[in-house]
Amino acid sequence: MNNATVAAQRSVPFFRPSVGEAEKTAVLKVLEGGWLTTGKKTKEFEERFAASVGAKYAVALNSCTAALHLALEAIGLAPGDQVLVPNMTFAATAEVVRYFGAKPVLVDCEAETLCLDPQQAYSAARRAQASGPLKAILPMHYGGQMADMDAMHALGAEFGIPVIEDAAHTLPAYRRDAAGEWRPVGHGSSAACFSFYANKCITTGEGGMATTNDEALADRMRMMSLHGLSRSAWNRFESKGSWYYEIVAPGFKYNLTDVAGALGVAQLGRSEEFWQARRRIASLYREQLSEVAEIEVPAEREDCQSSWHLFSTRLHLDRLTIDRARFIEEMKEHGITCSVHWMPLHLHPYYRETYGFAPEEYPVANALWPRLVSLPIFPSMTDEEVEIVVSAVRTICAENRA
Repeated sequence: MNNATVAAQRSVPFFRPSVGEAEKTAVLKVLEGGWLTTGKKTKEFEERFAASVGAKYAVALNSCTAALHLALEAIGLAPGDQVLVPNMTFAATAEVVRYFGAKPVLVDCEAETLCLDPQQAYSAARRAQASGPLKAILPMHYGGQMADMDAMHALGAEFGIPVIEDAAHTLPAYRRDAAGEWRPVGHGSSAACFSFYANKCITTGEGGMATTNDEALADRMRMMSLHGLSRSAWNRFESKGSWYYEIVAPGFKYNLTDVAGALGVAQLGRSEEFWQARRRIASLYREQLSEVAEIEVPAEREDCQSSWHLFSTRLHLDRLTIDRARFIEEMKEHGITCSVHWMPLHLHPYYRETYGFAPEEYPVANALWPRLVSLPIFPSMTDEEVEIVVSAVRTICAENRA
């Protein structure tokens, strides 16, 4: 039996969705019910989701990107405005700022958490205010461990700007505040934006949610999510509804369907199960890889409870004879799919060429980026699969030790 055959038999994907009978039954019921687009099931999902994160309002959308876009629209972001954005994040966090002709002001990350660095954010905010209007800050919770929200809210209060959380990775996630109280993601912020993409903590295939305690903000996001209509399609076409509607503003087509909403309700009911499974896998990884000198495993801060959406490790390249690309290739040869999260925004051609961002402006992200490797982690991952990954990491590190 050759190596390729062995790898195929022992393969571990980067992610495998956990979809069971509850999800299938919920979706089938919607399909048989005759109402497929935004309706009662989506509303139920919104209500249940809001309750799960302690928010007053939730607006279901077709992506987290849409949620971020609508949150910025609702606060009145305009051309020429500026928004503080983490440099170590996915493209969506910054691209939504560009939708308005506004400028993303990139902020370096903390070395420990890879979340937005509060001290760097303060410095960036002072520089930005000197050159034009500063309208918001968008902290992103890297991998599921929350950013320092006490610091983010203090910064928002000092500069008079709203805090909008990119919570794509965090369900559930908690951080202990200055008073010692455990606070869920979104607490105290103007809005929080969640993702239900296929590999997220819960999934609707594609989907997102915006949560807020501000009724006016929620109403604006809901209206703008469906063409700026004064009434939703569901209200217009149910038996007691009216055909009449008005266009209040030029909106977007961002609504979530009832098919996705039904999947979301079922998945939300299993969110605690999924969270505990991810925590257990992260604990196994940390325990079994902690003594491998060539790799650094992610830590969970004592004041945080991570969702463990990602298990992003860091290679000690000075202790290896191979680089990150070769490490990932050798993992693939062992049948294991890894990923990288992410190339910092300042290194992407668009942001580098548009704004002239230079590597030396973001020393932490710049130094960490070549070392990052995300290992597989998902709720249905078995102990055997964890052992396959751990064994491969140990073998590759031992064979390529400097």
